[in-house]
Amino acid sequence: MAKKKQETEPTPAPSQEGGDIEEQLFDLLITPGVPLKIITDITQKFDVQVVARKERLYFANMEGDERELLAFRGRREVMEKVQDYLFAEMKKFIEK
Repeated sequence: MAKKKQETEPTPAPSQEGGDIEEQLFDLLITPGVPLKIITDITQKFDVQVVARKERLYFANMEGDERELLAFRGRREVMEKVQDYLFAEMKKFIEK
């Protein structure tokens, strides 16, 4: 059985038309419910942008619905650090 990819892993950003991309950028989806304070902290501590990204959702009664979600966009090595930081901050937030 194949391992299902986690939603929060960095994924390549959609290609941008009409311009050369010097380096490949990756998106890390921000799941609904992440506190604004954590999002703001990440944008101040890391070299990332917050972007809107359309994503199909496949759970509950939203089978295939397309929603606009927020994502952090940046270089892969930065996104991996952002992912670790985000998980640590969310764990602290949940355990309060």
